[in-house]
Amino acid sequence: QVQLVESGGGLVQVGGSLRLSCAASGRTFGGYAMGWFRQAPGKEREFVAAVNWSGQYSYYTDSVKGRFTISRDNTKNTVYLRMTSLKPEDTAVYYCAATVRPASTLVAGNADYWGQGTQVTVSS
Repeated sequence: QVQLVESGGGLVQVGGSLRLSCAASGRTFGGYAMGWFRQAPGKEREFVAAVNWSGQYSYYTDSVKGRFTISRDNTKNTVYLRMTSLKPEDTAVYYCAATVRPASTLVAGNADYWGQGTQVTVSS
C-alpha cells in the first residue's frame, strides 16, 4: 500500500510558478512510477506528467511541455512538479499518482494509487 499526500498548490498569477510536492508512504517508493494528473471543473481528469522509478525518463502531455518539470527524490519518498509560465487553463485540482507498472501506464491514464489532490488556481 502507498499513501500519497500532495502539497504546494495555491493561487498564482498568469506567468507565475509553483512547485507541487507529493510525499509517499512506504519503503518501496523507488519501485513505483509516479505521475501527476489534473481535473478542471466540468472536465475529465487528464494526464499531466510521469517519471519512471529511477527518474531517468519523464513524460508530459503536449500542453505542458517546456513549462512543467517532473522530478523525484527517492531518498525523500517525494515526487515534484515544477510549473512555470502558468496559464489560466492550468487551473485544476492536481493529483499525484503511483503505479507498480511502467510509467506508460500513467501516460495511458491509469494508476494504482491516488492522492487527495491540491488546488491550483491561475488568475488573470
